Order: sequence, then C-alpha cells, then structure tokens
Amino acid sequence: MRILITNDDGIYSPGIAALAQIARKFGEVRVVAPDVEQSSMGHAVTHSRPLSYKKSPIEFPGIDAYRVNGTPADCVALGTHLWSKTDVVLSGINMGPNLGNSMWHSGTLAAAKQAVLFGIKGIALSTPVGKTEPDFKALEPFVEKVLSSLLEDTKLALYNVNFPEHPTDITWTRQSVRLYDGTVIPGTDPLGRKHYWFTVTPLEPAEEGTDRWAVDNNLVSITPLRLDLTNEAELKEKIQTQPVGL
Repeated sequence: MRILITNDDGIYSPGIAALAQIARKFGEVRVVAPDVEQSSMGHAVTHSRPLSYKKSPIEFPGIDAYRVNGTPADCVALGTHLWSKTDVVLSGINMGPNLGNSMWHSGTLAAAKQAVLFGIKGIALSTPVGKTEPDFKALEPFVEKVLSSLLEDTKLALYNVNFPEHPTDITWTRQSVRLYDGTVIPGTDPLGRKHYWFTVTPLEPAEEGTDRWAVDNNLVSITPLRLDLTNEAELKEKIQTQPVGL
C-alpha cells in the first residue's frame, strides 16, 4: 500500500511525525506537507503562482519527506502527481480537534477531501491540544487500530477521525451541527495597535452520538463523510411542490 501523508500544521509538526511512523506498519509512506502552518485554510488551492517542493529540513526515519510552498490541498495534488498510484492519503495528526462545524474550514480535512476528489481514500486525524503537546505515544495504539480498520476496506471513502486526550474506546459518529457564538473580541498589541480574535465557542451541548459528544466522553470518533452537500429532503420537497421548467 502506498500512503501519502500531509497536514495543515506544517512539516515541523510532531503530529505528522507520529502519524508517519505509525503508518509505516501498513505500507510504503511518503510525506508531502506545507512548509509553514496552514491551519483553518480550508480547501484553498493555489492558482496565481507556481508550486515547488523541497526536501524536508527535518528527518523522517526511513521515509522520503518533502515540504511544499502551498496549502494542504496543494500538497495532495502535487504529492499524488509526483507519486503515482497512491492508495490512501492520511492528513494529520492535527494539533487541535476538527469537530462539528470546524470541518467547514479545516485544512486537515480539506487534504483528505482533495484525495477523494482524485479518487483516492482520504482520512483526516486530529486530537485536542492544551498547554502541552499531545501525548502521541499514548495515542499510538488507538491510531493503529483506527488505521487497521479503515485501511482494510478498499472502497473509496472519506473519514474524519478525532482522538480525545485519554481515549478508552472507538465509536462511529455523525457530525455535530450546533450554533457557535462567532464573537469578535477586540484587543490591542504591545504597541497599542488594535487587533481582533474570532471565537467559535459552542452555544449548545453536544448531541449524543456525534463527534463532539464522543470526544467529550473519551471516545475516538470516526465520522464517515461525503462530498455531495445536496439537501436531499429539501430537493425532493421542492421538486414536488415547486416544479420548474416547461
């Protein structure tokens, strides 16, 4: 199995190093990641300038690794172009969760989505981060178990996986869709210049069976996703009640 690994935290992230070493147990691994952090970049792609890649400035033992002057989606596009017959793209392990509505702007998930657009299985992996870095060694058995399960099925698929700080088990979930405050908090820097922070605090508790609920309860969350955003129920209703055309 040929496994391409990327992220949105950049080539220097300890999360991508941890994931790369675990993934080696499942096949041949290559790392192609952004040269600088691209968190919350979403599915942005570079079209106004050429992309380039260079050998990684840090070593990934036993793995070819490269950095790209682009977004996570760019890394998948360039990585799969340079490395033909890629079987799966893994994105992460992200330093911070990608739960609920954060999927919309996640660069980590965007890389996995880009893989699926190319007909390649995509798996995004994330974990919360506090004042210290996540304990990736402690997460390793759960990461390995998740990959073992998801890589066994060869069909095209897109998954979003979130690991709590201290996981006890693994569960299938759906995306949590809840309102967030979206508050803009003003402040000033040391020179007195104005700046602003955009907050995304959930306004409601997580619903049972969702990704947020799972992580809150120390469960690894695996959410199967799809690229089709069509609201099937509303489309059916509109066709029946408001027909258009000749």
